Amino acid sequence: MAISLSVVLLLAIVLVMMIRQGNIKVWPAIVAALFGFVLASTGMADDIQELLDSLANTIGDIQF
Repeated sequence: MAISLSVVLLLAIVLVMMIRQGNIKVWPAIVAALFGFVLASTGMADDIQELLDSLANTIGDIQF
């Protein structure tokens, strides 16, 4: 739960920065957000969550 909340916060910050810098306009950002909500209600949501969890675990296991 903490990882997904962090990812949501990070993506929200990136989205706001992109809108403010003019890299993406407001309406395409809204469409992308709505697409994310619709995608989350499909059968692919579990697979995407597993991929993100696996990626987070891999990054967490990296030793410097």
